[in-house]
Amino acid sequence: MRFLTVRYEGQQRVAIEAESDPHQLGFLPPAFSSLLDVIDAGDEVPAPVEWAVFDDVQLLAPIPCPRRNILCVGMNYCEHSIEFSQSGFDTSATTTSQPEFPIIFSKFGSSVVGPGETIDLLPHVTSQVDYEAELAVLIGKQGRDIPVDKAMDFVWGYTVINDVTARDRQKRHRQWLLGKTLDGFCPMGPRAVTRDEVDLSDTRLTCYVNDELRQEANTRELIFSVPEIISVISEGFTLQPGDLIATGTPAGVGIGYDPPRFLKPGDCVRIEISNVGTLENTFK
Repeated sequence: MRFLTVRYEGQQRVAIEAESDPHQLGFLPPAFSSLLDVIDAGDEVPAPVEWAVFDDVQLLAPIPCPRRNILCVGMNYCEHSIEFSQSGFDTSATTTSQPEFPIIFSKFGSSVVGPGETIDLLPHVTSQVDYEAELAVLIGKQGRDIPVDKAMDFVWGYTVINDVTARDRQKRHRQWLLGKTLDGFCPMGPRAVTRDEVDLSDTRLTCYVNDELRQEANTRELIFSVPEIISVISEGFTLQPGDLIATGTPAGVGIGYDPPRFLKPGDCVRIEISNVGTLENTFK
């Protein structure tokens, strides 16, 4: 199933895209105001109670207000691991080889914005803003110390995230949080799809800046698979329903170019992930 969180007639609602016509949206009862309500309901999600057309709604992030920080995996595609290590922005780099264990950091939920929103480049705090196209996993149920072979049982579904990054802050502070979690630096959406919609062994991911292809990869190229990521993160740490895990970005980010190609006012970033959706935002 394919879910949207939207604003309709002044209210935040959750809608399901009609299988026969994606322009037709079926609204769940008003009690379901975000995807968190759907995930919490488990198998008890009711049928749509009213219908509208796509053009009559404003798209929001699937989870506009996450309950906790968004968990993120760094350097999880081999070529990106190399480009980042060689860029001069990785203050911990000692080799160009891929990481031995998943690199985990987080973004505050306050950084989330929806599809189509214009994002402030915040020139008073950074001059080196970069894009990172990522598939994000939505956790569907509580779990801790999850074995790899059981990890997919805890996945509810997926969405698209742009892990926007202030590279100068990332480098200067010798850690990633302050460069990753500025206001507006986590565009998300436009939809969330259930686990059955995505084949992790063959899902294409692309990123365009002003219609120029910058990133292209397949989820089968992940260094650490989704089950491995979930298993590692859950070691001694309880994952909760609605938690988001961004799985990493492929090669082709701005710092991978010589000279680096940072975002400028007016740039439009479009991320496309097969069977998940297209996330597009403009920067100012």
